[in-house]
Amino acid sequence: MTALRMQFISIAVMVFIGIMLTGFDKVHWFLYLPVIMLSFAGITGICPGLLFWKKVGVK
Repeated sequence: MTALRMQFISIAVMVFIGIMLTGFDKVHWFLYLPVIMLSFAGITGICPGLLFWKKVGVK
């Protein structure tokens, strides 16, 4: 496990804890997207956000 993957997983866990403390019924569904994307990036090593910005042309 690389440091970058651990960073993705750590951020996902912190955001998820924030969602949990706020209440699952009070949080907008959009806040679940970063948790899903960061968890995916941490597990697979493929970062969807990084791929998107590279396709847009940001280096």
